[in-house]
Amino acid sequence: MRRLLALLALLVLLPVATAGAATPKTTLFDVEDEVMCTSCNVVLNVAESPQAYAQKEEIQRLIDQGLTKDQIKDRLVEQYGKRVLALPEGEGFDLAVYLVPLGVVLLLAGVVAVLVPRWRRNRDDADGPGADAGPELAPQDRARLDAELAAFDR
Repeated sequence: MRRLLALLALLVLLPVATAGAATPKTTLFDVEDEVMCTSCNVVLNVAESPQAYAQKEEIQRLIDQGLTKDQIKDRLVEQYGKRVLALPEGEGFDLAVYLVPLGVVLLLAGVVAVLVPRWRRNRDDADGPGADAGPELAPQDRARLDAELAAFDR
């Protein structure tokens, strides 16, 4: 009976112990590259203003309280507004930050896909027989050219 109780206790406590080990603790390094300094509008990991140091201390205090990265970012947004986030959220108007460049790239790819074959066709037409011949020479000019070229061959 004791063995059964010990086994049950072990089975109950084992997932709790492994869950704590599986989720790494949030660090200041994890958060500061996704948060902006509110005074100098620079990513917090490169900012050196007094406000940046105050924000870093605040983030470290929240980490010490056991908050996750998302919880810390939510707290900072509550306190400073959305401008504190280095990357915009992927919803609402902020989604345009991600979709507009993608749309521009797709539009340019479409333009290139249409124009390149046209350019190649035009170039191939220009490269046809006699494309580089230039204007026809008059018979007296042809004779003079042949005579001068013959003089160089000697």
